[in-house]
Formats: sequence, structure tokens, C-alpha cells
Amino acid sequence: MGDPAHDSSDFLTDKSAKIFVAGHRGLVGSAIVRKLQSLGFSNLVLRSHSELDLTRQFDVDSFFAAEKPRFVILAAAKVGGIHANNTYPADFIAINLQIQTNVIDSSFRHGVKKFLFLGSSCIYPKLAPQPIPENALLTGPLEPTNEWYAIAKIAGIKMCQAYRIQYSWDAISGMPTNLYGRNDNFHPENSHVLPALMRRFHEAKVNNAKQVVVWGTGSPLREFLHVDDLADAVVFSMDKYSGLEHLNVGSGKEVTIKDLAELVKEVVGFEGDLVWDTSKPDGTPRKLMDNSKLLGLGWTPKISLKDGLVDTYKWYVENVVGQ
Repeated sequence: MGDPAHDSSDFLTDKSAKIFVAGHRGLVGSAIVRKLQSLGFSNLVLRSHSELDLTRQFDVDSFFAAEKPRFVILAAAKVGGIHANNTYPADFIAINLQIQTNVIDSSFRHGVKKFLFLGSSCIYPKLAPQPIPENALLTGPLEPTNEWYAIAKIAGIKMCQAYRIQYSWDAISGMPTNLYGRNDNFHPENSHVLPALMRRFHEAKVNNAKQVVVWGTGSPLREFLHVDDLADAVVFSMDKYSGLEHLNVGSGKEVTIKDLAELVKEVVGFEGDLVWDTSKPDGTPRKLMDNSKLLGLGWTPKISLKDGLVDTYKWYVENVVGQ
């Protein structure tokens, strides 16, 4: 057999294999569907939340009994910002645990050949070493602001590992860094830093504003990965990886919030001033994932931040502003 962590599945060989992508309408799931379709996969099983509520165990099991997919990618989750996590902690831990337990267990019981669980970089300790390696998991306390979500995601990783250990079932996990791209959340109240900046610069441009004020000093370092690169990594991992440990999925490139803001300003074409309100907090000084394990398997990200921002802004103008 060779090293099981490096044995290829037949994932890329049979384009008619039935694949269930859970969460296909979100930022991540929609990118995975686009990627699979571009590769010629013709038998994707997709269900919206109204068609299949993944928190209902009976419904999920009935779906798997009827459809019997060969491959499953779990990109469905309840996500939200700091305010939402603080306000609805029970929702974040319960709904995510329900989704994961139902989909993982039914996938195993109904003969799914390979399973991929997607989490988030918030699984790591608040004071993890930078760049963050996979083995930093569970080495210290979590960031309190989103620990409910993080605990659920850690449980998902551990569940995949437990089913692999007990049943020799091929379940793997990927933990992406900060993602952006088409179908991102541009809501003014609860969007992440990159789409929030894009929206603010666009609105300032349209309204001929003199300046845009951004919180902090702009000095924190962050990592961003275009969601189409993540989708590429998902396909690569389904084909090439069958290890026990989860895989970090990142660009490996850091950018200061200041440089990010300048780049978004340039892409949007805002001609006014960018002003930093240094009385406001900066947040964590640095957050970068160590992606050397995935790179060592032969995967590389392809989309530069500039190109990714251009693509995202075009989508934003056509699909968010234009609606």
C-alpha cells in the first residue's frame, strides 16, 4: 500500500461519481462546486437548507440512504462575527455539532468512500506560535470571542480522526485561513475586514467622499486566501491526502492591514484619503498559518492578492451593488 497519507484515491478518475457538497450556497461551498464543475464532475448532489436541514438527524440519514453519495465535502456551518458569537453561543456550538455529527456519521454508515471536513483557523490557541503549525491544536486556551464555534470545529476534526482510528474510514480535515472571493458577506454590520474595506471604499467612491477612516494603526499582519484557491486545495486533498492529522490551507503570505487597505483602495479606484483612527484597537498583531505540510504534498496557491481582489470587486459590483 505504501504510505496511506500519500495514497491517491480515485477521486479525479471518475467524473460521474456522486459527490455531496454540503453548504453549496456559501462562500466556500459555492467555490468548491464551481471547481468540480470546471473539472467535468457531472453528478453533484446539492441541497439548500430549505430542502435538507442538516441539524435534523432523521432527515440527514434518510437523504444518505436515498442518495448514497460516494464522496462528501462538508462546507456547511453556522458562522458569524464576534458580536454574533457573544450573543448566540448556544447556537454556534449546538448547530455546528449537530451538522457535523449527523453528516459525518451518516456518511460513514451509508458507505461514503472519502469524506472531507472543513473548519477554520480559529481552532488554534489564542497565543499559538506564528506561523501556526497543525500540531499547535489543543496546546492552549482559545480566543474567548469565538470559542463556541472553535470547540465545535475541533470536535469535527476529532470525530474524523476517531472514525479513521476505529473504522479505518477515510475522513480528512482541512483548516483554511481567512478566505475571500465571490459570494463573500459584504454586510455592513458583520462582514470581515477585507469585504468590509471593499464595501466602504466603493461607497466612498460612489458618494465622492473625501476620506475613509479605518480603525487602528494598520500594523497587524494577516493572511488571506482566495476561495478558488481553497477549492483547488480541497480537490487536491480529496485526491492525494489520507492522513490522520488535519491540513492547514493558507496562502503562506502575510500582508499588513495598512497594505491591504491601500490595495483595496487602488482596486476599487477610490481617489480620496485613507485615515487611520489610532485611538481604536488593532486586534491580534499577527496571524499566519504554516501551510508547509500541504505544500510538501505538492499543492501551491495560484491567485495573487491583487488578482483576487480584482476578481472579487468585479463580482461585488455586478452581484451586490447591481442588485
